[in-house]
Amino acid sequence: MNLFETVKASVSVPDVAKMYGLQPNHHDMVRCPFHDDRHPSLKLNEDYFYCFGCGATGDVIDLTGRLFVLSPYEAARKLTVDFGIDPDKPSPAAALAKPKHPMISAFRDDERYCQRVLCDYMHLLEDWKVRFAPVSMGEEPDDRFVEACQMFSYIEYLADLLAVGDLEQRKTLVTELIKDGKITGLEDRVIRAYEEERRAKNAEEINAAS
Repeated sequence: MNLFETVKASVSVPDVAKMYGLQPNHHDMVRCPFHDDRHPSLKLNEDYFYCFGCGATGDVIDLTGRLFVLSPYEAARKLTVDFGIDPDKPSPAAALAKPKHPMISAFRDDERYCQRVLCDYMHLLEDWKVRFAPVSMGEEPDDRFVEACQMFSYIEYLADLLAVGDLEQRKTLVTELIKDGKITGLEDRVIRAYEEERRAKNAEEINAAS
Protein backbone atom coordinates (compact mmCIF):
# COMPACT_ATOMS: atom_id res chain seq x y z
CA MET A 1 0.00 0.00 0.00
CA ASN A 2 1.15 3.55 -0.68
CA LEU A 3 0.74 6.43 1.79
CA PHE A 4 -2.71 7.45 0.56
CA GLU A 5 -4.09 3.90 0.53
CA THR A 6 -2.73 3.22 4.02
CA VAL A 7 -4.28 6.37 5.46
CA LYS A 8 -7.68 5.80 3.84
CA ALA A 9 -7.76 2.18 5.00
CA SER A 10 -6.76 3.13 8.56
CA VAL A 11 -9.23 5.90 9.44
CA SER A 12 -12.81 6.70 8.53
CA VAL A 13 -14.39 10.02 7.61
CA PRO A 14 -16.40 10.18 10.89
CA ASP A 15 -13.16 9.51 12.85
CA VAL A 16 -11.41 12.39 11.11
CA ALA A 17 -14.38 14.72 11.54
CA LYS A 18 -14.50 14.06 15.30
CA MET A 19 -10.72 14.43 15.65
CA TYR A 20 -10.89 17.90 14.11
CA GLY A 21 -13.88 19.19 16.07
CA LEU A 22 -16.88 18.32 13.90
CA GLN A 23 -19.49 16.63 16.08
CA PRO A 24 -21.99 14.57 14.04
CA ASN A 25 -25.60 14.14 15.12
CA HIS A 26 -27.31 10.73 15.27
CA HIS A 27 -27.73 10.84 11.48
CA ASP A 28 -23.98 11.37 10.98
CA MET A 29 -24.65 14.90 9.77
CA VAL A 30 -22.68 18.03 10.74
CA ARG A 31 -22.80 21.70 9.87
CA CYS A 32 -20.62 22.08 6.80
CA PRO A 33 -17.44 24.05 7.57
CA PHE A 34 -17.03 24.97 3.90
CA HIS A 35 -20.02 27.32 3.63
CA ASP A 36 -22.38 29.28 5.90
CA ASP A 37 -24.40 26.30 7.08
CA ARG A 38 -27.24 26.98 9.52
CA HIS A 39 -28.47 23.38 9.62
CA PRO A 40 -26.39 20.19 9.32
CA SER A 41 -26.02 19.43 5.61
CA LEU A 42 -22.69 17.57 5.50
CA LYS A 43 -23.18 13.79 5.50
CA LEU A 44 -20.34 11.72 6.98
CA ASN A 45 -20.27 8.32 5.34
CA GLU A 46 -17.64 5.76 6.30
CA ASP A 47 -15.27 6.49 3.41
CA TYR A 48 -16.53 9.75 1.91
CA PHE A 49 -18.36 12.95 2.84
CA TYR A 50 -20.92 14.90 0.86
CA CYS A 51 -22.52 18.30 1.50
CA PHE A 52 -26.08 18.79 0.28
CA GLY A 53 -25.62 22.53 0.59
CA CYS A 54 -22.43 23.37 -1.31
CA GLY A 55 -21.63 20.04 -2.99
CA ALA A 56 -18.28 19.53 -1.22
CA THR A 57 -17.26 15.88 -1.35
CA GLY A 58 -14.24 13.61 -0.97
CA ASP A 59 -12.44 11.14 1.29
CA VAL A 60 -10.52 11.54 4.56
CA ILE A 61 -7.57 13.16 2.81
CA ASP A 62 -9.81 15.62 0.96
CA LEU A 63 -11.60 16.50 4.21
CA THR A 64 -8.35 17.14 6.06
CA GLY A 65 -6.91 19.10 3.16
CA ARG A 66 -9.93 21.37 2.96
CA LEU A 67 -10.10 21.92 6.72
CA PHE A 68 -6.44 22.92 7.02
CA VAL A 69 -5.73 24.19 3.48
CA LEU A 70 -3.19 21.47 2.76
CA SER A 71 -2.13 19.60 -0.35
CA PRO A 72 -3.22 15.93 -0.54
CA TYR A 73 0.26 14.80 0.46
CA GLU A 74 0.42 17.24 3.39
CA ALA A 75 -3.04 16.17 4.50
CA ALA A 76 -2.09 12.49 4.37
CA ARG A 77 1.06 13.17 6.40
CA LYS A 78 -0.94 15.13 8.98
CA LEU A 79 -3.31 12.18 9.36
CA THR A 80 -0.43 9.77 9.93
CA VAL A 81 0.84 12.00 12.75
CA ASP A 82 -2.52 12.76 14.36
CA PHE A 83 -3.74 9.15 14.25
CA GLY A 84 -0.37 7.49 14.90
CA ILE A 85 -0.28 5.70 11.56
CA ASP A 86 3.06 4.25 10.45
CA PRO A 87 3.12 4.42 6.62
CA ASP A 88 5.84 1.76 6.56
CA LYS A 89 3.91 -0.53 8.88
CA PRO A 90 0.18 -0.42 8.12
CA SER A 91 -2.21 -1.06 10.98
CA PRO A 92 -3.99 -4.43 11.10
CA ALA A 93 -7.16 -2.71 9.87
CA ALA A 94 -5.30 -1.35 6.85
CA ALA A 95 -3.50 -4.61 6.19
CA LEU A 96 -6.74 -6.56 6.28
CA ALA A 97 -8.78 -4.00 4.34
CA LYS A 98 -10.83 -5.78 1.75
CA PRO A 99 -10.60 -4.56 -1.82
CA LYS A 100 -13.64 -2.59 -2.81
CA HIS A 101 -16.15 -4.68 -4.66
CA PRO A 102 -16.89 -3.26 -8.11
CA MET A 103 -20.64 -3.38 -7.44
CA ILE A 104 -20.28 -1.44 -4.18
CA SER A 105 -18.03 1.11 -5.88
CA ALA A 106 -20.57 1.51 -8.70
CA PHE A 107 -23.39 2.00 -6.19
CA ARG A 108 -21.45 4.71 -4.39
CA ASP A 109 -20.74 6.48 -7.67
CA ASP A 110 -24.45 6.32 -8.55
CA GLU A 111 -25.41 7.51 -5.06
CA ARG A 112 -23.10 10.52 -5.28
CA TYR A 113 -24.46 11.34 -8.73
CA CYS A 114 -28.04 11.23 -7.42
CA GLN A 115 -27.10 13.36 -4.41
CA ARG A 116 -25.46 15.97 -6.62
CA VAL A 117 -28.39 16.21 -9.03
CA LEU A 118 -30.99 16.38 -6.25
CA CYS A 119 -28.94 19.07 -4.51
CA ASP A 120 -28.61 21.11 -7.72
CA TYR A 121 -32.35 20.85 -8.42
CA MET A 122 -33.23 21.82 -4.83
CA HIS A 123 -31.10 24.96 -5.10
CA LEU A 124 -32.80 25.83 -8.37
CA LEU A 125 -36.26 25.37 -6.86
CA GLU A 126 -35.33 27.42 -3.79
CA ASP A 127 -34.23 30.26 -6.05
CA TRP A 128 -37.37 30.08 -8.18
CA LYS A 129 -39.65 30.00 -5.15
CA VAL A 130 -38.28 33.37 -4.05
CA ARG A 131 -37.40 35.05 -7.32
CA PHE A 132 -40.61 34.27 -9.19
CA ALA A 133 -43.14 34.49 -6.35
CA PRO A 134 -46.24 36.54 -7.26
CA VAL A 135 -46.14 40.08 -5.91
CA SER A 136 -49.92 40.47 -5.83
CA MET A 137 -52.95 38.23 -5.30
CA GLY A 138 -54.26 38.71 -8.81
CA GLU A 139 -50.97 38.02 -10.60
CA GLU A 140 -50.74 34.88 -12.72
CA PRO A 141 -48.03 32.73 -11.09
CA ASP A 142 -44.90 32.04 -13.09
CA ASP A 143 -44.51 28.42 -14.21
CA ARG A 144 -41.18 28.22 -12.41
CA PHE A 145 -42.78 29.31 -9.13
CA VAL A 146 -45.48 26.68 -9.59
CA GLU A 147 -42.88 23.99 -10.29
CA ALA A 148 -40.94 25.00 -7.18
CA CYS A 149 -44.05 24.78 -5.00
CA GLN A 150 -45.02 21.41 -6.43
CA MET A 151 -41.62 19.73 -6.46
CA PHE A 152 -39.53 21.10 -3.57
CA SER A 153 -40.94 18.96 -0.74
CA TYR A 154 -40.66 15.78 -2.82
CA ILE A 155 -37.06 16.45 -3.89
CA GLU A 156 -36.15 17.41 -0.32
CA TYR A 157 -37.60 14.09 0.88
CA LEU A 158 -35.51 12.15 -1.65
CA ALA A 159 -32.36 14.04 -0.67
CA ASP A 160 -33.03 13.42 3.03
CA LEU A 161 -33.59 9.73 2.37
CA LEU A 162 -30.20 9.48 0.66
CA ALA A 163 -28.63 11.35 3.56
CA VAL A 164 -30.10 9.49 6.55
CA GLY A 165 -31.75 6.35 5.17
CA ASP A 166 -30.33 2.93 5.87
CA LEU A 167 -28.34 1.11 3.20
CA GLU A 168 -31.28 -0.85 1.79
CA GLN A 169 -33.44 2.28 1.51
CA ARG A 170 -30.66 4.13 -0.27
CA LYS A 171 -29.98 1.23 -2.64
CA THR A 172 -33.67 0.99 -3.54
CA LEU A 173 -33.97 4.72 -4.16
CA VAL A 174 -30.78 4.96 -6.23
CA THR A 175 -31.86 1.96 -8.31
CA GLU A 176 -35.26 3.53 -9.00
CA LEU A 177 -33.79 6.92 -9.87
CA ILE A 178 -31.20 5.42 -12.23
CA LYS A 179 -33.34 2.70 -13.79
CA ASP A 180 -36.33 4.88 -14.63
CA GLY A 181 -34.21 7.73 -15.93
CA LYS A 182 -35.67 10.06 -13.32
CA ILE A 183 -32.32 11.39 -12.19
CA THR A 184 -31.07 12.08 -15.71
CA GLY A 185 -34.37 13.84 -16.39
CA LEU A 186 -33.84 16.07 -13.37
CA GLU A 187 -30.27 16.76 -14.42
CA ASP A 188 -31.48 17.72 -17.92
CA ARG A 189 -34.08 19.99 -16.31
CA VAL A 190 -31.43 21.82 -14.29
CA ILE A 191 -29.11 22.19 -17.28
CA ARG A 192 -31.97 23.38 -19.50
CA ALA A 193 -33.11 25.91 -16.89
CA TYR A 194 -29.68 27.46 -16.49
CA GLU A 195 -29.21 27.49 -20.26
CA GLU A 196 -32.53 29.31 -20.72
CA GLU A 197 -31.56 31.87 -18.09
CA ARG A 198 -28.16 32.36 -19.73
CA ARG A 199 -29.79 33.01 -23.12
CA ALA A 200 -32.31 35.40 -21.55
CA LYS A 201 -29.53 37.31 -19.81
CA ASN A 202 -27.53 37.56 -23.04
CA ALA A 203 -30.59 38.86 -24.87
CA GLU A 204 -31.14 41.52 -22.20
CA GLU A 205 -27.52 42.65 -22.46
CA ILE A 206 -27.76 42.88 -26.25
CA ASN A 207 -30.98 44.89 -26.02
CA ALA A 208 -29.49 47.20 -23.41
CA ALA A 209 -26.44 47.81 -25.61
CA SER A 210 -28.44 48.53 -28.78
